[in-house]
Amino acid sequence: MTETVDLQLTTDAAGRRRVLSDDLLARLHARAADYDRENRFFAEDLDDLREAGYLRSAVPVERGGLGLSVDEVNHEQRRLAYWAPATALGVNMHLYWTGPAADRSAAGDTSVDWLLDEVAAGKVIAAGHGEPGNDVAIDDSTTRGVRVDGGYRITGHKIFTSLSPAWDWLGVHFRDDTDPDAPVIVHAFVPRTAAGVRTVETWDTLGVRATASHDTLFDDAFVDERHVVDVHPVGGVPGPYVQGIFPWVLPALGNIYLGVGRRALDVAIDAASTRTALSLGGAAVATNPFVQYHVAEAELILEGATGQLDDLTAALASGRDLGDRALLKLFAAKENGTRAARAATDLALEIAGAGSIHRRSELERLYRDVRAGAFHPPNSDAARDYIGKFALGLL
Repeated sequence: MTETVDLQLTTDAAGRRRVLSDDLLARLHARAADYDRENRFFAEDLDDLREAGYLRSAVPVERGGLGLSVDEVNHEQRRLAYWAPATALGVNMHLYWTGPAADRSAAGDTSVDWLLDEVAAGKVIAAGHGEPGNDVAIDDSTTRGVRVDGGYRITGHKIFTSLSPAWDWLGVHFRDDTDPDAPVIVHAFVPRTAAGVRTVETWDTLGVRATASHDTLFDDAFVDERHVVDVHPVGGVPGPYVQGIFPWVLPALGNIYLGVGRRALDVAIDAASTRTALSLGGAAVATNPFVQYHVAEAELILEGATGQLDDLTAALASGRDLGDRALLKLFAAKENGTRAARAATDLALEIAGAGSIHRRSELERLYRDVRAGAFHPPNSDAARDYIGKFALGLL
């Protein structure tokens, strides 16, 4: 266990603790454009965030962390995404493993305390769930595992492995067909040092380029049974640790992209306040009623999603019972947050004008980054499928 470092946390107006200083956020923002242009991993950002204690923000204080709640982490992720979207998204794939582990520890379940200790010691966790052709996420897997003495041997192909250059532990799921009549899904962590684990650099995308979400290949790689965190029937309900991921990852995705949308609108408002037009007699385009209308529309969109996300993360932090609509609320928060961000960013480009499509424009990068929000599981179609069936009483 690592001894807690005395970090100077601040608080916001609502009393939420903050890890990220304004100076740190400014440094991360200054690198974002170069990371994007060069399609380069945010290695320096990660070092700065580790030094600030951010990677262990959700780890309990007694285990060497900062003990931030899910509400506090979500607000920090929104602030981080405002200045460095790809960095926030990449780090999220680490944070969403640590929060549920802290929750299990608080509930008296010590089975994943070892993971908290690894994070407190500076290790980086990543997610290995995406697979080519797998459109049911963790409900099934094309990666296969075979039971052997002391664990499993796994073979498969994972995609969208954010943090590929830096992870120490990769959280994966795979299918074990040892009993063909009762196949199971196994969730476990694989160390980077395991034989048969290989990264293939494939990441060259429209947006969020600095996440370095390359492919990961497993060729008869060994998974130690001590690092297995759940086993459940294919299509069945995961155990509490894996289920606990959803309250941490889905609102955070909504908040990350909401941060991007907020930044885009703020950049556009600044442009509208300084850009002039002949048709306005040389006045700022902010005086144009159509520009004012677009700004109002974007503000309304962002306010709605912000209120929804803030209410949900506060409820999660307080333990409020969300009843049988809990999963619907989580799906809706992710979907509405990412949708609002895209809509606000689209309006931001109209507000700022044609100059926003230049590659040198921050808005051009934000426009590309915000597109990725629709594709995180559950994607927009999957969210609508669940919500529609739930509302109609078909589940």
